[in-house]
Amino acid sequence: MNRQPIIRRPGEGKSVKLAGQPMGFLVTGSDTRHTSMFEWTVPPGFSTGLHVHRVQEETFYVLEGECDWQVGDEHVRATPGTYLFLPPGVPHNIANASDTIARVLMTVSPPGHERYFEELSETVARGGADPTTIAELRARYDTDQLSELKSKATSTPKA
Repeated sequence: MNRQPIIRRPGEGKSVKLAGQPMGFLVTGSDTRHTSMFEWTVPPGFSTGLHVHRVQEETFYVLEGECDWQVGDEHVRATPGTYLFLPPGVPHNIANASDTIARVLMTVSPPGHERYFEELSETVARGGADPTTIAELRARYDTDQLSELKSKATSTPKA
């Protein structure tokens, strides 16, 4: 863990491509033992699929665009300024049903989920994004997949 302040200016820091869009790593487990934070650009038609975390809690704050999310039994039309806190054990699906990108600030506590995003990006880039592989990857990172991850163009994710 780093004991120095972290200052990220636009374009600085690590990022990966998910479904063709950037996810910027703002703070990760190498920086702190409490949380990780990401700036996530969610492409049109993307859906994480319904899933649940056993340990992790997540927060989301919509900066731009609109998302249609399922949180437990509730459907949420998330517009700029919408905030969600998801404790462990709450099934949820994060989707962009619009025709434009959405930008979201996301935190995951405890940190470490950045390794999932790195591995997902690498797996998809290698062409290994079949539903079984993705479900196994997610299971290793505290995620029980309840329905399939997908992008607009195909039923499987793309990098």
